[in-house]
Amino acid sequence: MFFTLANPKRSDLTKQLNFSNHIFHFVDEVYSLIKLKVGDKAPKFTLIDDRGLPASLKDYLGKKLVVLYFYPKDFTSGCTKEACSFRDDYQVYEEKGAIVIGVSLDSLESHKKFSEKYNLPFLLLSNNQKEIAIKYGVLDSGGKKIKRITFIINKQGRIAWIFPKVDVKKHSKEVLRIIAKIKD
Repeated sequence: MFFTLANPKRSDLTKQLNFSNHIFHFVDEVYSLIKLKVGDKAPKFTLIDDRGLPASLKDYLGKKLVVLYFYPKDFTSGCTKEACSFRDDYQVYEEKGAIVIGVSLDSLESHKKFSEKYNLPFLLLSNNQKEIAIKYGVLDSGGKKIKRITFIINKQGRIAWIFPKVDVKKHSKEVLRIIAKIKD
């Protein structure tokens, strides 16, 4: 798909870069159309968490329900409210056998500061290469930002519930209500 030029002129390089950018934009657009459904096998992932350690979906399969929530940006008002509501209810998640994992395009350093400032007891994963956002189909139509979407993944690794629209103030309670209905 990509090509190189033997003795490129500046104008040829510009054309090649523009072509590459169009391809990346097209790929982001296509992957943003991926629509996972309840019952689908959850895409596997391994990303680095806010502590600098690898975290994988496989670490929790057979053991816990996974609440995988995608959010746009650390330190914004909506994302802070959402994270703090998960924090405030975290003991209930643990009692119900669930783990909460937040994912955004922010850097590890941003996640670390965000987690420390708000005393978040759950993992924040940095997806600045967009690979997991692409697999879960949560990129906006421009491919530059993550949409606010939450997936509940059962112990068998299947998507048990999807929250495509989220009210950040009520979201954690809504997730807990659904978790109570999910059978192992």
